Amino acid sequence: MTYFQRVLVNMLAFISLTVLFPEMFFVKSFTTALVASIVLSLLNTIIKPILMILSFPLTILTLGFFSFVINALMLQWTSNLVGQYNFGFSSFGAAILMAMILSFVNMIVNQHQLDKRA
Repeated sequence: MTYFQRVLVNMLAFISLTVLFPEMFFVKSFTTALVASIVLSLLNTIIKPILMILSFPLTILTLGFFSFVINALMLQWTSNLVGQYNFGFSSFGAAILMAMILSFVNMIVNQHQLDKRA
C-alpha cells in the first residue's frame, strides 16, 4: 500500500470511528482527520521504531499485546500535536481500543491489496 493510500485509509477510519464511537473519539472535520492521519504517519515513521526497539522485551513478554499500547501512545501524541479540541480521545483506554480497530482495518486493507496483486 502506498503512503497516500495509507493516509486515506487512516483518515476514513478516523471519520468512521468518530461516528461509531462518538463518546470515546472526536474528530472535528475532514481536514482535521487528514492532518491527524499525516501526523500519525510521521510519528509512526520517526518515533515508533525507536519505541518498538526499546520495548521489545516487554512486547515479547506480553506476546505482542504491548504493541497496542505503543500504537495508542502514537494516537495520543497525534491528538496532542493536532489539538485535543480538534482530534481526541476520552481516555487512554479509548485510545487503545481505537489502536486495535485501526490495526485491524489496516490489516484488512493490506490483505486486500495483496490478494488483488496475486
